[in-house]
Amino acid sequence: MAAGPLAETLARLDLPFRLGDDAGAVLDATVGEVDKDWHLVRVDFAGGSLWARDQGLSVGRRVRVRVLARDVSLAEQPGRSSIQNVLRGQVDAIGNDEHPGLALVRVRVGDAMLLARLTKRAVTSLSVTPGQTLWVQVKSVALME
Repeated sequence: MAAGPLAETLARLDLPFRLGDDAGAVLDATVGEVDKDWHLVRVDFAGGSLWARDQGLSVGRRVRVRVLARDVSLAEQPGRSSIQNVLRGQVDAIGNDEHPGLALVRVRVGDAMLLARLTKRAVTSLSVTPGQTLWVQVKSVALME
């Protein structure tokens, strides 16, 4: 059904299968900083950086980062929030999700693509359209080795 690099294939919205709660993106990244005080690592990718739980990895280690669409929200302006991973991105495409009330929004952050699962009401409320620049808020990420 699909072939190509993992990150590109997972970010496609035109495939006939849906991944449900597993929909998301995988980013190639490098551990850029270890924050021992907060037990976090900063992982840098071709669009910015994200904070994740420290799993004992050293600076310079190559990792893959999984970001689930359900853990991504979009905003016109970031605000004071518990969400620590906030990136600037541009809407690339909008597709239907499994449920008729949901949409998957593909957002380009630098050279990387992320997916956000939004209600169609939220898409309309924010007037989300391809080419629009928004803030991408990532609640959590998972490091994959």
